[in-house]
Amino acid sequence: MPQVVRSRVRALHGPPPVAPMPRRFRSLADREAVAALHRAARVLMEGLPELTDRLVEALREQEPAYRSAIDADAAEIWQEVHHSLRHNVGSLIQPREFREAAHRTSRRIGEVRAEQGLPLDAVLHAFRMGGAMVWQELVDDTARRHPEDIRLLVHVAADVWNFVDEHCGVVADAYRQTERRLAWRRENRQRLMTAALLDGTAQIAELPEAAAMLGLPEYGRYAVLVVATARRAPHGTAQPPMTLPAGTDALWHPGPDAEFAILPLARGEGPAEPLTPPTGPADGSDAPPAAVDGDTELAALAAGLSVPPGARVGISSVVDGLAAVGDARRLAETALRACPAGGGVVLLDEQLPAALVVSSPGLGSALAARVLGPLDRLDPADRDVIIETLTAWLDSDGSAQRAGARLYCHRNTVLNRLRRFEQLTGRCLTRPSDAVEVSLALAARRLLAG
Repeated sequence: MPQVVRSRVRALHGPPPVAPMPRRFRSLADREAVAALHRAARVLMEGLPELTDRLVEALREQEPAYRSAIDADAAEIWQEVHHSLRHNVGSLIQPREFREAAHRTSRRIGEVRAEQGLPLDAVLHAFRMGGAMVWQELVDDTARRHPEDIRLLVHVAADVWNFVDEHCGVVADAYRQTERRLAWRRENRQRLMTAALLDGTAQIAELPEAAAMLGLPEYGRYAVLVVATARRAPHGTAQPPMTLPAGTDALWHPGPDAEFAILPLARGEGPAEPLTPPTGPADGSDAPPAAVDGDTELAALAAGLSVPPGARVGISSVVDGLAAVGDARRLAETALRACPAGGGVVLLDEQLPAALVVSSPGLGSALAARVLGPLDRLDPADRDVIIETLTAWLDSDGSAQRAGARLYCHRNTVLNRLRRFEQLTGRCLTRPSDAVEVSLALAARRLLAG
């Protein structure tokens, strides 16, 4: 019997057999069965167009996925089925001439159908339907022309179905390889597009495509979060990951020194409403202004973060539209630079003075040297006490009583230290401009040290 219809198929996936199968010796009946198979297959080759018509119609009726493909391009499907049948039936007659071509055809079908998104189950079902129709035609032709040989086909039935299974394996392997390649391309394209948005290099014309590819609205309100994790824990133990509050959407992107997350804060079809600056109460009282919705949402996000020890997180202000994500990334990096070295979360809108300092390190260092430089002539311990007192007093909104409670000392001690600072530096803490300079100088000293 020709090699093509012998049991020569190994599983395309899975472990190899433990021992080779014993060689099968063909009997006289086997040779007669091969001859009967060849006669029927030659007749089938002559009527291949009619067989193609029947198989295409069967696919339309029995396989919904192929029905839509046939309706879209019936001629293309007919040619594919005819090409496959011609090579596969030819392989039953002349295996050496048709085997490689038949494999290439099956591989090509698997690749094309994967690219078109046709389900793999549908493609394999189509191949098995074709195998069943070919086998039935072989049996029917033998029964009509040589009924005495119908019993001989039993000897080749298993080999013919092994041949069908072999090509199903070829199709499945090509389909999965193409599927993996397409997934890699899609993921790579998404990474590149996300990087372009964060870098601010995405073209305006690319934004609709980016929105569709990443599942983000082109118009909406966004913020960017950046996280720089601490050094690896000793002995290879992993740091616990940072987690966002439940229900928070985020598109993550790795950077060389930190990870970024694009946070969609609002979704909609039309342009986002412009942010309205906060306004004070109508009665002119001193109550704090109400925060805009974006501020509230970001504050809730920052409060709900689960940050591992030592990790530093910066969160940008709210921006409008995908086109402004690059601006949000730069704002998030500014917030990260304003984050304490020991870790924590900095929401840019709540740390704007510190952000001003880290945005211009040279000017910040110059301000710290000008305002706090006279303290460096003191003993380090004495200098640190004054700076600690000054920081506590500013953090307590200028209340010596609350600052004393923080420092575990009397309010008069706080006031004495503040007066000493004023004498040493020539600054007056009750003068607003001096208070602003002192506050920024302390932030510069803390954030730009070293």
